[in-house]
Amino acid sequence: MKLLKLDNIGMTASTLCAIHCAAVPVFFTSLPILGLGFLANPWVEWSMITLALIIGISAIGGSYFKSHRRPLPLMLLVIGFATIILGHIFIRGWLEAIVVPIGGFTIAVAHFFNYKYAGTCPSGDSFLHVKHSHPHPHNHDNIAA
Repeated sequence: MKLLKLDNIGMTASTLCAIHCAAVPVFFTSLPILGLGFLANPWVEWSMITLALIIGISAIGGSYFKSHRRPLPLMLLVIGFATIILGHIFIRGWLEAIVVPIGGFTIAVAHFFNYKYAGTCPSGDSFLHVKHSHPHPHNHDNIAA
């Protein structure tokens, strides 16, 4: 249950990070006027990236090893962080404001799939089959007469 809550936090943090990365370049000149100049500070950006990485590894890595063993959330997490980091290091200008948020949204999608996989029913292999109760084979009420 803790890991599912971490996925909710991860989805929110990744989406906010993506919005931040898209909005800061657009509103860069008005941020100091609004008292929000600190949002353009690289330390704030790298702190957000680090926090999202810690949450992602905890939630997605934990669920992978403890419950679902599906690689899609892990792959999306790695792709998302690689996109963000490479975008911050190698891309400048308006293209960075497009590429980096795509990485943030990819991480949010990774958390979404992890959330769904961690909450799936272990008795079926259908895509996003949500947990529910199944009749137990030893339950006499379910045995045909």
